[in-house]
Amino acid sequence: MAQSTINPTTHDFSPIQEQRYLEPSTFWSIRQDFPKWLGMLISALALAVPIALWALVSYAGWVTPAFLPTPTAVFSAGMDMFVSGGLVIDVLVSCARVAAGFLVAGIIGVPIGIAMGTFYSMESLFAPIVGTVRYMPVMAFVPLIVIWVGLGEPSKIIIIFLGVVLYNAIMVADAVKFIPNEMINVAYTLGANRAEVLTRVIVPAVFPSVLDTLRVNISGAWNYLVIAELVAAQQGLGYKIVQSQRFLQTDKVLFCIALIGIIGLAIDYGLKFISRMLTPWADQTRN
Repeated sequence: MAQSTINPTTHDFSPIQEQRYLEPSTFWSIRQDFPKWLGMLISALALAVPIALWALVSYAGWVTPAFLPTPTAVFSAGMDMFVSGGLVIDVLVSCARVAAGFLVAGIIGVPIGIAMGTFYSMESLFAPIVGTVRYMPVMAFVPLIVIWVGLGEPSKIIIIFLGVVLYNAIMVADAVKFIPNEMINVAYTLGANRAEVLTRVIVPAVFPSVLDTLRVNISGAWNYLVIAELVAAQQGLGYKIVQSQRFLQTDKVLFCIALIGIIGLAIDYGLKFISRMLTPWADQTRN
């Protein structure tokens, strides 16, 4: 039977609420310790199950090879491309284009984002442009880019740049706005001027978020690679995908797509490692 207590001011009787304890859970724990072996097992299953389904459907002959080739055929086609198709050169060319476009997008987008998040005047200046242009499809700019800069490498780099730069700016600006005002006010109290607050408080505080933003948005650079290599390209993974598609070489298309995924995964883990080395204090908030 629930006990009752008397409110000393109103003399009301109210039941005492029983103490409820949260049952422990390993699988559904929220930001708590998680067994490393279990995480690796789940990751392995997440990759193994789709591959197993693909193998089952393709080897059983339920679909035609032109629609879905077998894993063996895809791997064999990829090895042939490496040996005789010059795929190594295509990988290096695509990586160079992505690196150039993404580097320029970081050099321009990150300072704009810091300025937008720090100064209301800069937000008023850049927000209308950034907020409008980011909804415009990059593909629509391709004819204009070809007219302005031609069919060479600059056009491909500009396409990758346009696909990433505005998202860098927006995400960095949002990260700056999450810096507590108390940190800025303490710096002013200790005698810092505006330049010192920007360089010694805001920039160090937002630096982990900048690294995470770059790590997330580099995937967008690879997504725009195929669009960029539609512009009179003669080499590159996107070019290989388009050429293989024209001749219904689905095995080569799938191998190039998988190769882009592997390269992107390696870059992602590399950037995670660099982030942990440069900003070890931010590990609790980093995914």
